[in-house]
Amino acid sequence: MSVPSSSVAALRERFGDAILLHAVLSGDTIVYVRADRAHEILAWLRDEPGQGFNYLTDVTAVEYRDAERPIEVVWQLRSLERKADLRVKAELDKAAPLEVDTVCDLWKGANWLEREVFDMFGVQFRGHPDLRRILMWETYSEGYPLRKDFPLRGHLSRAEQTRQALAANPEAHYSLEELSIAEAFHELPDDVRERLRHGERGKVR
Repeated sequence: MSVPSSSVAALRERFGDAILLHAVLSGDTIVYVRADRAHEILAWLRDEPGQGFNYLTDVTAVEYRDAERPIEVVWQLRSLERKADLRVKAELDKAAPLEVDTVCDLWKGANWLEREVFDMFGVQFRGHPDLRRILMWETYSEGYPLRKDFPLRGHLSRAEQTRQALAANPEAHYSLEELSIAEAFHELPDDVRERLRHGERGKVR
């Protein structure tokens, strides 16, 4: 179900020119907002009576092949009560620092999602409690793999990539608590070990 048009009208009434434009594509309502007002707008969408977008489905980013187009940060929201969806986007000029405020204070599930956008696109989330790589290792130095200017095989030679990977010390980037959990893996209940092996993640964000 697409968000009712009344929600878009309410956004325009409340935030004025901070709501840049909106569109409906394939039944999905998309609202473009000013990047410097995104956190305020997302908080309002979550907390305002009658809006109640209390579930953060995803945080991601989009870069287009046109080098002149900005990178878009995307928040996919859902109102569980109204069974309504809304996609909020903010454009970041690639000629300026790629920065936007974190929403970890609004939805705890944004933590790892924002880390992935940082890791793959280089977007900095101001105020994030632990903004570090999550898919690539911490000392990875080739840039941001989902950017359009990233070469298919990476910036470094295969030999250098292999050398760096072998020289990496993954344990140096985990806390003592995380390492202790890994060391005690064999002591976990069978069902927990099975879920961890298959990478099952909680779905509530």
